[in-house]
Amino acid sequence: MVQKAKILLVDDRPENLLALEAILSALDQTLVRASSGEEALKALLTDDFAVILLDVQMPGMDGFETAAHIKRRERTRDIPIIFLTAINHGPHHTFRGYAAGAVDYISKPFDPWVLRAKVSVFVELYMKNCQLREQAALLRLQLEGGGHGGHAKESAGLLAELSARLAAVEEQAEALSKQLDDDSADAAAVATAAHLERKLTGLRRALDALEPGAGGPTALPSQS
Repeated sequence: MVQKAKILLVDDRPENLLALEAILSALDQTLVRASSGEEALKALLTDDFAVILLDVQMPGMDGFETAAHIKRRERTRDIPIIFLTAINHGPHHTFRGYAAGAVDYISKPFDPWVLRAKVSVFVELYMKNCQLREQAALLRLQLEGGGHGGHAKESAGLLAELSARLAAVEEQAEALSKQLDDDSADAAAVATAAHLERKLTGLRRALDALEPGAGGPTALPSQS
């Protein structure tokens, strides 16, 4: 069973949170509410999120300050942030959002289809990265086992399973990259997809090196 991705919705107005949930429910992922910047930061302490939808105008800690805290934490600094803001703000306001670490900036009232499409791209990228980490963990297990003695048969079976599962992820990543190119997607999403493909390539090389006659174990690619 594939685990669902979590999407963090941050807005001080309950009606806005309800609207976001209605729009994003079709993605069939886990939607987590936060009614303030402080509540959002608390949720980020314990859970991993695929993307954060963050309202700019909130009492107390606003969206810019919340984003700054998120980007300062090692655990959360790479989570994509989509800012949501009123339509009557000028270019300086938008620039401040990108400077705070936003990957996108959507004005209210926003097109539900556009918002859902943008969020779905980051959810897909997150799921691919989760699969990649799973493959890396299995590969490390294989390296530690070494494939010697009584473990040879089990190692061969694990290698075959790893290779098949990695091939499936590679195929999905390639399809996602083509989709991003076709849709003229955000530069941040394209760059993230390219980074994912590079990690997949490194993992494939490491796996191929474990095949019989390939010369033995090799170093695993970095998962950063």
